[in-house]
Amino acid sequence: MRLARFGTWGVAVACGVLAVACAADPAVRAGEGQRITGPFTHGNMSVFLIHGGDRASGKPLITLQEAMAQKKVVVHETGQVNELAVENLSADADVYIQSGDIVKGGRQDRMISQDFIVPARSGKVPIASFCVEQGRWSRRGNEAAHAFAASSDQVAGKGLKMAARREGSQGRVWQEVSTAQGKLAKNLGSPVAAQESASSLQLTLENKRVTEGVDAYVRALSEHGTAAGDAVGCAFAVNGKLSGAEVYASRELFARLWPKLLKAAAVEAIAEQGAAPAKPPARADVGQWMAEADGARSEEKTLSPRVKLRTKEASTNVVFETLDAEKKDGVLHKSYVAK
Repeated sequence: MRLARFGTWGVAVACGVLAVACAADPAVRAGEGQRITGPFTHGNMSVFLIHGGDRASGKPLITLQEAMAQKKVVVHETGQVNELAVENLSADADVYIQSGDIVKGGRQDRMISQDFIVPARSGKVPIASFCVEQGRWSRRGNEAAHAFAASSDQVAGKGLKMAARREGSQGRVWQEVSTAQGKLAKNLGSPVAAQESASSLQLTLENKRVTEGVDAYVRALSEHGTAAGDAVGCAFAVNGKLSGAEVYASRELFARLWPKLLKAAAVEAIAEQGAAPAKPPARADVGQWMAEADGARSEEKTLSPRVKLRTKEASTNVVFETLDAEKKDGVLHKSYVAK
């Protein structure tokens, strides 16, 4: 069966995995030029890489982290908990913002709730968010209260991702942040809440014990994604169970996001340490897990003139697909999250 190129490429990620007749092949085939390699394991976390060709054309997108560091984007505080304003100052660069990106500062640290593309010279455009900090509603230290300083981290853990993307609940987001902080403190044997704001997830991610623990995973696993020049995505398993997968239409976009994805996965792995050692899933299991979500009934909604969200929910997982109108509603990003 011939698959359409960009508009339906998501089916190709797992379309052929159920017929994995190539058990002797070191890489499980995942349909139309894509394959799965791994697992690459450190401690209680395993990484699988998804390889394939570029399915995006035109100028590359830059990430929110890069754009903020280069002063090409300003994320403005609006005074509303669940809405910020983002402004792309660049004359020619479109900026990709991924669901789960944390922006630090303002009146409270926030996470962006859905994927977004901000065109060059956009002016101020609204973007949905959730607070990942409670209580504070004023300037913190030397940070600006009217805008956000940086975006170096993403939220970690399937519970927090589902609370934001599937449930859309601020209360559940705060609950999941508190739960994650408690697990990290327990497993690291040290408090991880910051004195400046004990409820801030971002400041917890900057805690010395947390960063040292994350660095151990990053040192062990980073090279696998960096060296794989044809990788377009990855999947993560913690304690032997699949937690999530991220797949992109562009190799370059995956390469730009890989360090941030790996860091977030490592935070989740540290939070979940302590369970009995478990064997990582097989490559075929990864493909089957993704195929289950790909084959589920879908719902679509428009997030902006350029971006649509297509959601498919299966019995074990959910996949959130970001559609780019400038690419004839081609799938730019697929985010699989385990239930």
